[in-house]
Amino acid sequence: MQAQQKMKVEVWSDIMCPFCYIGKRHYEAALEQFAHKDDIELVWKSFQLDPTTEEDAGDKANVYAYLAERKGLSLAESEKMHAQVAQMAQQAGLDYDFDHTYMTNSFKAHRLIQLAKTKGLDDAAEEALFKAYFTEGKNVSDMEALSSIALSIGLDAGAVALALSEDQYAEAVTQDVLEAQQIGVQGVPFFVFDRKYAISGAQPVPAFTQTLEQAHQEWSSKQQATVLQVQQGPSCDIDGNCD
Repeated sequence: MQAQQKMKVEVWSDIMCPFCYIGKRHYEAALEQFAHKDDIELVWKSFQLDPTTEEDAGDKANVYAYLAERKGLSLAESEKMHAQVAQMAQQAGLDYDFDHTYMTNSFKAHRLIQLAKTKGLDDAAEEALFKAYFTEGKNVSDMEALSSIALSIGLDAGAVALALSEDQYAEAVTQDVLEAQQIGVQGVPFFVFDRKYAISGAQPVPAFTQTLEQAHQEWSSKQQATVLQVQQGPSCDIDGNCD
C-alpha cells in the first residue's frame, strides 16, 4: 500500500536562537487548531547563527556579555533585551532562564538532530535541546548532556557517539546551511511551507494559521486524482483477458 502523501513544512533553526523556540510554540498552536494537521510533515533543518563560538567559551559563555560584545551594547542594555525576550517566551508558555544559559557552539547538537531525523525524532530532539539550553542551563556541546538528551527522546546510549563520529551527520548539517543560503534565509526561525510560502521569525499564531491554510489548500488540490469518464469498448485487461 502506498504511503499517504504529506505536505512538508521545513524549519531552519538554531537551538540557541530564542525566537526559534518561541516560533516553534506559535507554529504548534496554529497546527493544533488546523483541521488537516494529519496531512502535515514537519522537517527540521540545521542553521548556525554563530559557527565561530567556542565550545568551551569560559567567561564568554555568559549570554549577556556575549550579546553586548557582539552588538556593541552595554551589559545593562543586553540584560534589558534578554528580559524582553524572556517575557515574550513566557507569553508562549516557555520559561527562559538567561541567568544560567551557557553560550557554546551548537554544531554537535545539530549533528545529534540530524541523527534523530533519520529515526523520525528530529522534533523531539529540537524540543529537548531547546529546553536544555534555555530552561535548564545545560552546555549543549557537552557529551554527558547530549547523551542524556539522546536517551530522553528514545535514542540508544551510543547515539551521541555515532552522531559525532559519522561524517554523514556533519555533512547533513553543512548541507542544510548551504540550502538555507541558496533559498535566501537571512535569519531564523525560517518556516517553509510546501516550498511555496515562507514565514521568517517568531510571527504570531494567526500568521502561521493563515499560511498553513493557504499552502494546504493549494497542496491538496494537486493531490486529487484525476477522475476520467470512460466509454467502454473492446479491450484487454492486465490479466490478458480480451473481449
